Amino acid sequence: MSDHQPRIVITGLGQISSLGNTIEQMSAALASQQSGVRTLEQIPFEHLIASYGGEAWEFTGAIDNYGPLEKTTMRAIKKGSRLMCREIQMGVASAQHALNDAGLNPEVYNPDRIGIVYGCDYILSHPQEFREGVRASLDDEGGFEFDNWAEKGMPNLNPLWLLKYLPNMPASHIGIYNDLRGPSNSLTMREASSNLAIGEAICTIQRGDADIMISGATGTRIHPLRTVYVNRQEVLASNKFEADKASRPFDQNREGMVVGEGAGSFILERLDHAQARGAKIYGEIIGFGSSTVIKQDFTPQFEQALSNVIGQSLSAAGISAEEIGHVNAHGVSKVETDRCEAAAINTAFGNQKPVIALKSYTGNMGAGSGAVELISSLLAMNNGTLFPTLNYETPDPDCDINIINTAGCDAGDSFINLSVTPQGQASAVVIKKFVS
Repeated sequence: MSDHQPRIVITGLGQISSLGNTIEQMSAALASQQSGVRTLEQIPFEHLIASYGGEAWEFTGAIDNYGPLEKTTMRAIKKGSRLMCREIQMGVASAQHALNDAGLNPEVYNPDRIGIVYGCDYILSHPQEFREGVRASLDDEGGFEFDNWAEKGMPNLNPLWLLKYLPNMPASHIGIYNDLRGPSNSLTMREASSNLAIGEAICTIQRGDADIMISGATGTRIHPLRTVYVNRQEVLASNKFEADKASRPFDQNREGMVVGEGAGSFILERLDHAQARGAKIYGEIIGFGSSTVIKQDFTPQFEQALSNVIGQSLSAAGISAEEIGHVNAHGVSKVETDRCEAAAINTAFGNQKPVIALKSYTGNMGAGSGAVELISSLLAMNNGTLFPTLNYETPDPDCDINIINTAGCDAGDSFINLSVTPQGQASAVVIKKFVS
């Protein structure tokens, strides 16, 4: 960031994942090296490639999942919950935790000067939304009759069903429940969404449109329809390993991705504004990058895209690769993607820079992954030591990077967070420990 731009710091955190509903639960899971991957409960798995995933086990959508709330906010969320699918609920809950963590409420902030940029997957509706409409459209033999749909089927749909699945609704609900009147935006860039949302939120503050921004992302790969799609379109780990051993970023014996779900949220604040109210500061955001690289035949070029965002974010931060304390890798456990990412990391940082991969604990949470991963690095940086990457047992000679799989490694005073989509869109954020 250039000297004339305001400094942006992180003053609040919230997360929902397979590691718990709070930052404290997540910290405890990482400290004890406890995986959040186990046998699926939300969906049947008999016909899937694998029987496990990183569900947000403790998240039920109950009001106590949203953390401490004022009575008016509590009533609003209870009333609005029928218009929020699980992904949106997780995003809103993580944002409420972040607001509480930052000590923010309408008495503290100017509602016209606080906004939202939130990331999300495109959200698939649940089959049950159409169940009664389909039943009403059946013919005498029990087959679906399209000609019956308009007159008999559609009247059986909830007229507000679509609002439960629109990807701009996490930001909308967060704004409505907390009376936030500043800029609002939503990004749907799959796994790249979180870092991109943070970048856009930073730009919003820097151009003077807000003092505070809520940012983050929510996503899932655990859903009656999405999980089927993922099983058909992506490379997944099989039941070869036990559930908690299946997500194996950069390990030679990895098979593929493990499905997961979750959300992470941040309070981003102009430094002078945070200091004026005595806010605690988790870290300072100093750079970000975005790049998509695809061949003419639509083949994604992961290595080049990741190399681009590493270079962009370091340049924006005004620091060298040597000054980065550790790398939080995308680490999705797909053979080819991991190798391309490792090559990009090696080219930029060499093979001695500490690298961690949170997906070894959670699986791939889609758009929510980058946010929760960034939180894990913030915690590690402030604690001073890195959590070990799980299941890294046999190094892949084609992944020549320094994967940390034992406790006690120094986290350093800065880190870079990397994400990339299956289509070749990469994003990165660089954060350093705050120094006044």
